[in-house]
Amino acid sequence: MNTKEEKYFQKLGAKIKQLREEKGIDQKAFAFDCEIGRTQLYMIENGRTNPRLLTLMKIADGLEIPVSQLLEI
Repeated sequence: MNTKEEKYFQKLGAKIKQLREEKGIDQKAFAFDCEIGRTQLYMIENGRTNPRLLTLMKIADGLEIPVSQLLEI
């Protein structure tokens, strides 16, 4: 990943974490509800991975927002 991509994924991860915390859901429970691994969610929230579209769809569904809103950063 180049620097621009890294910054984007860091911002995306921070947004996911913020929205999850605003709902008062801990990381383990949220990952379970979204049917993704807790480690995978941790990596996404810390901007260390490029999440697949299906994963982003699951996260957006768990946050009860459209994927488009999730990607607006």
